[in-house]
This record gives sequence, structure tokens and C-alpha cells, in this order.
Amino acid sequence: MTTKAAPAKLSDEYEGRTGVVLARVQALYPKLIDLSLSRLHTLLDKLGNPERALPPVIHVAGTNGKGSTCANLRAIAEQAGMAVHVMTSPHLVDVTERFRLAGKLVSEEELVDTLEEIERVNDGAPITVFEVLTAAGLLLFSRHPADLVILEVGLGGRLDATNVVARPVACVITPVDLDHQAFLGETLALIASEKAGIIKPGVPVVCAMQHDEVRNVIAAKASSCAAPLWLVGRDIDYAWHEDDSPADGMSPAADVGDGTLAYRDPLGELTLPAPGLKGVHQAANAVLAVSALRASGLSLPETAWAGIAHTRWPARLQRLEGKLAALLPEGWELWLDGGHNPNAGEALAATLASWSDRPLHVIVGMKQSKDAAGFLTPIQRHATTLHAVAEEGQHLALPVDDIIAASGGVAVAGPTLAAILPRLQGPPARVLICGSLYLAGVVLRQDGTIPC
Repeated sequence: MTTKAAPAKLSDEYEGRTGVVLARVQALYPKLIDLSLSRLHTLLDKLGNPERALPPVIHVAGTNGKGSTCANLRAIAEQAGMAVHVMTSPHLVDVTERFRLAGKLVSEEELVDTLEEIERVNDGAPITVFEVLTAAGLLLFSRHPADLVILEVGLGGRLDATNVVARPVACVITPVDLDHQAFLGETLALIASEKAGIIKPGVPVVCAMQHDEVRNVIAAKASSCAAPLWLVGRDIDYAWHEDDSPADGMSPAADVGDGTLAYRDPLGELTLPAPGLKGVHQAANAVLAVSALRASGLSLPETAWAGIAHTRWPARLQRLEGKLAALLPEGWELWLDGGHNPNAGEALAATLASWSDRPLHVIVGMKQSKDAAGFLTPIQRHATTLHAVAEEGQHLALPVDDIIAASGGVAVAGPTLAAILPRLQGPPARVLICGSLYLAGVVLRQDGTIPC
């Protein structure tokens, strides 16, 4: 599946020595996205097929919640004493964030050495930057001992570069919604078909609650592959241990900082701690991680599930307390979230509904091609004020005027964080910056908060 993408400067995403190598790679094949597996299979053959020499792999696809689910998987496995490799995308501040080797971020030196090795072996053949990064992750993972690999799909699934792993121990599909339609298709069914492309014969699949048409596509694919399928809401249930929580547990409205989760799957029942990640939607991501590990057949002690209480993942309702927070009046809170599509907007709005004890000032910056109106509509219902920004260095930033138009004229021009934050005054309030992971990276740099 090949689609033209708008040109962008590689320097917007990659810096330093890594950026120099990847700029040379981009010159070989300048399309930002060209979904295919053939180029990468050829390169991996030349590298000795590192994708065949990995620890057990859990493969994670979906539209929203992939990163949070991966973070929960890692937290549980590390709580069990396992050494865990992780590959996620995109990064927020530095490309090294994409690769975690047995619990630690790869060093720039080792990553650059690996990329240069791949560049030499590739010998000028057409290849995309993401394919080279994926090859780098697989090569690194094959050379470092570990007990588990957590592999996040970059885009789609069927033709995503990560889908070269032939037999993971489990596949996870997080909520699927409209996003990247130019590459994945204009309907939920078409997008679901691409996501379901990670399903392998006989490999267990854990699937989040989905729209009916998405669930039907995933169930059909699992059936055709004789892949055991656990569906949240059918095979997996969870509910808050709180008097005022919904009985069915499928869309808990309580503050996730309180209580415990009653959990059930085909293997039995568990009592889980409240997730460490903030936001009412994070219970669903934690449950997917627990289910995937249980379905995988890997042996974990009962104490492992406590790991979800310690999960950390930057730019997912993250409280900031650095340089940007210092620009606000005393007693104010500054929060950051990277959600950027309508489904993410709805999930975020569910948490904002519980923030009614204080005024809420929402600052939005988005990427070009995203459904800004779809993201903003549920959020702006909870906003005391709404501001539009486009920061310097924000990759493919949507113009401020376009964000204002998408809000129906409700938003006002920032036009930058530095202009907005000092002028916010009044009694204690919350400020939420949201709309783009690329904006989130800029915000973390400005705040002096480094992902780790």
C-alpha cells in the first residue's frame, strides 16, 4: 500500500548524530510512509534475520492506547523480575526513547553504531526511515539477553514494518478508530482489517472493546487463523471496587487514583491495584496488558500484576512541575496529554468531567491532517478557556487559524505557550496542553522534563 505523504524536514524529528545517519537514509527513499514488508525482509536477510532470534514477543496494534498498554506490559513484566526489551513510536524528545534494552534506554552511541552498520549492509538500496529504525530495534534486541520483547506497531499492522515477526506469543489490539485514513482506508472496517493483520495462526489475541464493525473484522480474522480470541466485554471483565462505580465495569467513571479493580478472564479472577497512569480510560489499557500476559502462556508470579500501579508513560495525562509550570500562579496545576484523534478526545473528556472542582484552561496544538474538530468537540465542553498554539519545532503543526476554525471560533490564538501561560490568572485552576505527541515533545523540552 503506497501513498504519497507531505514532505517534512527530517530534522524536525531527529537530532544529533542519529539525525545525520537517518538523513542519509531518507535520501535513499524520501517517502515518509510507504507500507510494505518486502524492503525490510530483504534487509533483514542481509543482517542474518535478527527477527528470528528474539525472546518471546508481544505485538501491540490499535489506534489509541498502544503506548500506555506497552508501558503496562513492561511494568508488569519487570515487577515479575523479567528483563524486557521495548520498541515504541514515536519518540517525544530523543529517538533513543524508542528502544529500551533490558529495561534501559539504548545509548546514542550504540544506536548510531547499529544504524551505521545497517546503512553499510543495506548498501544504498531503497528503504524508509521507519524500516531502518525497526531493523535497528530487532538487531539490538537479538544481541542483548532478555525475557520478553514488547513491540508496538508504527502504523496499521498488516504491512507495518514490525509485522516481520512471524510468531509472537500474544497479539494485542487496542481500541480502533478513524485515523491515518490516507494509508489505512476511509472506513472502520478497512482500518480494522489492517490492524488485524498482526494476527498469526494459533497465536492468542486480546482485543479491547470495539465498534461492532471493528469487532466483527477482528473476530473473523482470528477465526480464520485459529487464533484464540479474548474480547473485553465478552471474555474479559473488570469493575471498580467502589460503591459508586458502574456495575458492568466497562466504562468506569471513578478517579483511577482510588480503589482496586476486580478482574476476570477465562483463566480466573484477580484483584488488581488502581493503575498508575492517570485518566479513567487507563484502566482499560492496564486490563489489556494483564490479559495479554495471561493469554501468552508465560509464567508470571501473582505479585506481578501489582506492576500496573507503578506504570509510567510520558505525555499521557502527565503532571508537569518544571519551567513551564513555574510560569503559572501558585497553586495551579499543569498537565500534558498527547491524544490527537476523536477517540482520544472522548477518552480525555471522560477524565475532564471529573475535574469540575476547578476552572480548566485547555491549550491545543495539532498535527496537520488530523481531525481537529473531532478531537476538540468533546474536550471544549469542559474548558473554561480554549487556546490554539503552534510551537516552533512542532513537526507538521496545524496552523493556529485552522484550530480556531475547528473549534467553531471558540478557541483564541496563543499563539505560543510562552504567550499564554504568564497571562493566565485567578484562583487555583488546571491547565491542560493536548492535541499532538509532537507538541508534547516540544512541551517536555521547554519544561525541562526528560522522558525516561
